[in-house]
Amino acid sequence: MDTRFNMFDNEIAAKFAKRFANAGLVIHQSPLPASTQELVSLRASQINGCGWCIDMHTKEAAAAGESAVRLNLVAAWRESTVFTEAERAALALAEEGTRLADAHQGVSDETWALVREHYDDDQVAALVALVALINAANRMAVIVHQKGGSYEAGMFAAAVG
Repeated sequence: MDTRFNMFDNEIAAKFAKRFANAGLVIHQSPLPASTQELVSLRASQINGCGWCIDMHTKEAAAAGESAVRLNLVAAWRESTVFTEAERAALALAEEGTRLADAHQGVSDETWALVREHYDDDQVAALVALVALINAANRMAVIVHQKGGSYEAGMFAAAVG
């Protein structure tokens, strides 16, 4: 299926994208580790089936030095040994925060406790905002059928800059 609508060529969409990117910049500049940000974004994008965002976050993480082994194991993080306990807590939050409709409790108290064990208040704020933001990005890209495969590291920053 072809892309339905180019969000980068429309004036309203482009204005929104710049503001959306500015919200992302707050998270990017936060004390939440950049590798954790990419892993969380990748996992939520996998759950939501967003090819564009999977492509983007895989390539951005690789460009920042993330290993192929870790990137390949994000989808099966519970069954792997390559993630820290803090990253595992963040990935659990990403999954539960993405699958809100799948569980009546949303994010479990157990997952929240693990997140609080590993992250300070500023990192928690960034992590919660990141889960919300990546889910919004996934939804926009999936709605318009923005395809993955053509993304190049740094491309989005240049497009909305």
